[in-house]
Amino acid sequence: MQHLNMQNQFKLIINGQSCLGEAGELEIINPATAAVAAQCAQASIAQVNQAIEAAKQAFKSWQHSSHEERKSILNKIADGIEQHAETLAELIVLEQGKPLALAQMEVQGAIGWTRYTASLDMPVDIIEDSEQKRIERHYQPLGVVASITPWNWPLMIAVWHIMPALRAGNVVINKPSEFTPLATLKLCEIIQQEVPVGVISILLGKGDVGEALSTHPDIAKVVFTGSTKTGQHIMSGAVKTLKHLTLELGGNDAGIVLPDADLDQIAKRIFNVAFLNAGQTCAALKRLYVHESQYDALAQKLADIANAQNVGDGMATETTFGPVQNQLQYQKVKALISDALAQGAKALSGDQTVPEQGYFIAPTILTGLDESCRVVQEEQFGPVLPILKYRDIDDAIARANASEFGLGGSIWSSDLKAAQFYASQLQCGTVWVNTHAEIVPHAPFGGWKMSGVGAEFGLEGLLENTVGQTVHINKI
Repeated sequence: MQHLNMQNQFKLIINGQSCLGEAGELEIINPATAAVAAQCAQASIAQVNQAIEAAKQAFKSWQHSSHEERKSILNKIADGIEQHAETLAELIVLEQGKPLALAQMEVQGAIGWTRYTASLDMPVDIIEDSEQKRIERHYQPLGVVASITPWNWPLMIAVWHIMPALRAGNVVINKPSEFTPLATLKLCEIIQQEVPVGVISILLGKGDVGEALSTHPDIAKVVFTGSTKTGQHIMSGAVKTLKHLTLELGGNDAGIVLPDADLDQIAKRIFNVAFLNAGQTCAALKRLYVHESQYDALAQKLADIANAQNVGDGMATETTFGPVQNQLQYQKVKALISDALAQGAKALSGDQTVPEQGYFIAPTILTGLDESCRVVQEEQFGPVLPILKYRDIDDAIARANASEFGLGGSIWSSDLKAAQFYASQLQCGTVWVNTHAEIVPHAPFGGWKMSGVGAEFGLEGLLENTVGQTVHINKI
């Protein structure tokens, strides 16, 4: 990390000022070494309240800023992210563990999402324009938005939360994961240079800080990406003041390979979307259903790709596969693999040597599983893929849908017409054909069932940061 100056870098931002935390410091662990990489200021509950009060004051004027001004500011923020791209990518590797090339992609994605959001126009919908009457639908900013972000894509998801909220005229207080706050702190420093005091704040801490923020009566909206359990808790806390919510929660995404699929063409693609970010992606492919005629062949192809991965520190140029981000998740994934093996599953990969220090698990392909196995029923969120055999496509669809989750799903086939027909039967917010986990800034993305509420991205995602106001104008 020769480019990083770790001194005096990681403070809170409240009311436009960098400040120390009143609740001590958080230790940030490098998952590639399991050693302390940095220490960050931790906010007190009093500082949460202080940030909310500053945001309320800032909103009074920020809500009246012009659309053109906000667009210009977002583009300047994108310029700032570009200027600090190298530092941001290194911070992501340090705290999250992913290979540097993937961290660089995350930074470029953050820039692209910010510029796309800047380009969006806020609509005024004309519902009626008759001789007697004109009815318009306007979209007004909500107020103070609380953004609570996870540890898997710390920079990218912060951008997904913050930029649409600012573009719509809201003010934002972000609380990053206590595991990965470094890149988000740098992002908020960049934002702070372009916006009025109080428009952006960042608070570090554990669950008590998130709880105080998300339940505060002056918070108009909570946007949260993370576990379903935490999302449910946030939703229950929003009841008293009827807060607006966007919740992007867990997923146990299923992919179904039809018997006509070209295995040589799809094997590498399936591996990449299942093991993206070491499998630590909400919409990664997490269960793969393969027709019995191709089951063994595809499983072996995926195992060969898995065994060819170079597992190690994300800053090493030869690394293609990084660690699990934290010890709790590492232990969970190891337990799921052990449970599956104890029930008779076979691991076709995962035996390669990994570094002794850090939270490393080699990518593991499991076959011979029963549907009731924990690694199939639960969201693994790590480097393991169970492959399940099917004979009848309708049975595969039913098994794919037999989950409390409904974030994403995919069909893999050489017959696009058939693939689209079956894709429409999957109960999930996004379906893909011959790919998975691909998200773009202009296409709405959100969950079904226990995978969330609301949508992000595109105009639909932007409008989730507003309240609709219908204006009736009588002409006579």
